[in-house]
Amino acid sequence: MAELKVTLVKSTIGAIPKHKKVVESLGLHKLNSFNTLPDNAATRGMIAKVKHLVKVEEI
Repeated sequence: MAELKVTLVKSTIGAIPKHKKVVESLGLHKLNSFNTLPDNAATRGMIAKVKHLVKVEEI
C-alpha cells in the first residue's frame, strides 16, 4: 500500500483554528516535522484542506 510523507513547511501561526486542528491531526507539530501516513481518501482530504501549509511526497 502506498504511503505519503507529509512535512509542515509553513507555520500555523495566524491560520484559522480549523486548519490548526487538521495539521495537528496529521501528526505535525513544529516546522519541518514530518509524518508518514497511509494514502487513502481521509488523508488526502485533510491534506487538501491545508495544502498551503504542507509538502507531500509519495513513498
